[in-house]
Amino acid sequence: MMFELLTASVASEILARTADTPRVLRAVELSLAPAFLLVGIGSIMNVMMARIIWIAGRIERLADSDKDNDDIAHASEVEWLRKRRRLVRVAIKFSTAAAVVISFVIAILFVSAYIEPRIGTVVAVLWVVTVALLITGLIYFFRETLLAADGPKIDARP
Repeated sequence: MMFELLTASVASEILARTADTPRVLRAVELSLAPAFLLVGIGSIMNVMMARIIWIAGRIERLADSDKDNDDIAHASEVEWLRKRRRLVRVAIKFSTAAAVVISFVIAILFVSAYIEPRIGTVVAVLWVVTVALLITGLIYFFRETLLAADGPKIDARP
């Protein structure tokens, strides 16, 4: 009985706070910039995923085609591809973390229109963390693209 009263009270309080159209509009406006950043992160991750899928496919094709081949060029390309794959994996991890944090920012900004505590500092810190994670992911992705541009190093020494 007490739980039902408490639940009904909380539900009516939430309904009363969210019924205010200007508050809802403000919450939506506040969450637009982070939502656009989330879309951008998703687009970047799409490129990263295409890259890692290509690298993994190339490694598999090399493994299937040259099971008996132990030449230096083959081994060098496989090692080069593995280094690239490691860099892209790290880039994807940091970018995913950025997407998760900015999703929390969006949720917090939306909820902040309905609560009393001031949480601007939390939002600012999370925004900075998001950008730092994204920058780190992009640096790793940049390193991978530089490695891709260089090509595999073939050591022809016996």
